[in-house]
Amino acid sequence: MKVKHLKIAEGEKVNIGRFPNFGVGGSIRGMKEKYYGKDALLVRCGSYIYNVSDVPEIYDRASG
Repeated sequence: MKVKHLKIAEGEKVNIGRFPNFGVGGSIRGMKEKYYGKDALLVRCGSYIYNVSDVPEIYDRASG
């Protein structure tokens, strides 16, 4: 399961908090299977993983 990383400063610029998220201790596989779908674009920023599928430019901007 691929998750890209976004620096906190970049996350603040794109208002990352507006996206659905879960803690880094959660199961990426489980969240994709139960809630987001297998093609979800997930980005880790700080202590959370965000589903940025609605704005794929954020995923493209992230490293990983």
